[in-house]
Amino acid sequence: MIDQIKVTSEEAVLIGVVTQNQNEEKSNEYLDELEFLTLTAGGVAVKRFVQKMESPNPKTFIGKGKLEEVKAYIDANNIQTAIFDDELSSGQLRNIEKVLNCKVLDRTNLILDIFASRAQTSYARTQVELAQCQYLLPRLTRLWTHLERQKGGIGLRGPGETEIETDRRIIRDKIVLLKEKLKTIDKQMAVQRKNRGNMVRVALVGYTNVGKSTLMNVVSKSDVFAENKLFATLDTTVRKVVIKNIPFLLTDTVGFIRKLPTQLVESFKSTLDEVREADLLLHVVDISHPSFEDHIASVNKILEEIKSANKPTIMVFNKIDIYQHQTIDDDDLITEKSKEHYTLEDWKKTWINKLDHHCLFISAIEKENMEDFKEKVFEEIKKIHITRFPYNDFLYEEFEDVKE
Repeated sequence: MIDQIKVTSEEAVLIGVVTQNQNEEKSNEYLDELEFLTLTAGGVAVKRFVQKMESPNPKTFIGKGKLEEVKAYIDANNIQTAIFDDELSSGQLRNIEKVLNCKVLDRTNLILDIFASRAQTSYARTQVELAQCQYLLPRLTRLWTHLERQKGGIGLRGPGETEIETDRRIIRDKIVLLKEKLKTIDKQMAVQRKNRGNMVRVALVGYTNVGKSTLMNVVSKSDVFAENKLFATLDTTVRKVVIKNIPFLLTDTVGFIRKLPTQLVESFKSTLDEVREADLLLHVVDISHPSFEDHIASVNKILEEIKSANKPTIMVFNKIDIYQHQTIDDDDLITEKSKEHYTLEDWKKTWINKLDHHCLFISAIEKENMEDFKEKVFEEIKKIHITRFPYNDFLYEEFEDVKE
């Protein structure tokens, strides 16, 4: 098994680039997110390094001069870790390690480490370990000393086999075992989903840390773990919920993120199957985040990848309590409004207006507009329920006044 990389209390420098495809504003947004990821993993970002270039250097990601600048700062301040805001190739990782002589992580590695620390069940741990193995295989270098090397037995190594080749073979064997284990669990989970019968299935989807688990707790009156950190929830949680007279299954899924590692999309197949098999998606959005439109685009992209983009969807704009507080005094100082100064009413007049009745504005933590939320979800579930159980029409009228 691959030990988790511990970054608790470690000081780290963050490194990003400004390119033709990623302007300075976007680079800063990504680095802000990378800093939050570092905090979530238990580290602290002490300095950022950003370089403007046409495209990342294929050998060292950043230029030679900038890399020497980073090294000088690391040596002078005894920094243990350098974290890059993009996925590094095996060659880049090897070359950077030679220069910096410290632990070098990229965004993918950092996300995988957070997933490893958050995984609670055997299933989640197996999924994360598979993703780690798939990430590590092409990146084995001299500094990867955390890999358990099960060598020393007679006949384990082939003639002339190097230490790196031995590690690669061990990881390949581990990947095969993990995939077989996941296949078995996938079958079990498929049976569980089948045994839920014809009940309407609703899945909470959205960017990480937008409040899905908090909303799950409010609606289902359960106690799903929720925290103001990225990827607080990894294990899929399913609860039976009744609004008025209609029961349905509500699923809390793992949060998405920009530049989500492909290894995780593959290894979390069953988790995403909950989204694929849902009848209705509740796309939860943190409207208080300045980049919430980018978050929506990132989630929609992943939904397209897993062939779930065309499902019936309600956009749930959460954290309106925070957003209203942020914009309360903006009108006093500005002559021309930009998106940064929009009120909720301003936003409702933009592209959001085209969503018509397929959107809601709530605060899950303050339970604001939750009755409107339940009413809207009830109406959408009712449409699906009627097609599935056409002879129960009288129930919808008879129990219209019954509350959850």
